[in-house]
Amino acid sequence: MNTETTGPRTPEQRKRDTLHRLAHDIDAWVATADAAGGTPYLIPLSFLWDGESLLVATPDASVTGRNLRATGRARVGIGPTRDVILVEGAVRALGEGELTPENRDAFAEKTGFDPSKLDTAYTYFRITPQRLQAWREADELEGRELMRGGRWTVL
Repeated sequence: MNTETTGPRTPEQRKRDTLHRLAHDIDAWVATADAAGGTPYLIPLSFLWDGESLLVATPDASVTGRNLRATGRARVGIGPTRDVILVEGAVRALGEGELTPENRDAFAEKTGFDPSKLDTAYTYFRITPQRLQAWREADELEGRELMRGGRWTVL
C-alpha cells in the first residue's frame, strides 16, 4: 500500500483502503484492559477479517484472553503510524463448535499460524468493530471516523 500523500483521501477512498488493509494485513496490536483496575495490556496478534469482524486467537490463560473475556472490549491498531486503522470493538469468545472448520482453516492459511496444532489451549475471539478510524497524516485527522455505532459512515 502506498503511503505517500498528495493531500487527504476522499472518505470513499479511505474506506476502500481500509477494507483492503483489513483483508490483506496479517498482524495488529490488540489493546485490552483488566476489569478490576483497567490496567492496559498491549500485544501483537494475527487476525482474519471476514467482512464483518476480526478473528483472533490467544492462549486461554493469557492476560489478553482473560481481559477479553472479562470486559468484552478491545482496541486494535493496524498498520504503521502514518497509515493507521484504529478499531474499537465488542468482543465475544467463540465456544466449542462455534468456529467452523472453514474459518479455522482460513485463519491458519492467512496468518501462517494454526493454534489447533499446539499443546497450549487457545480461544478464538471475534472482535466486531463499533468504531473505526483511519488516517495517514494530520491532513486526514478531520473525517477519520469511518464507522460509528457499528455502522459505516461512508457508503
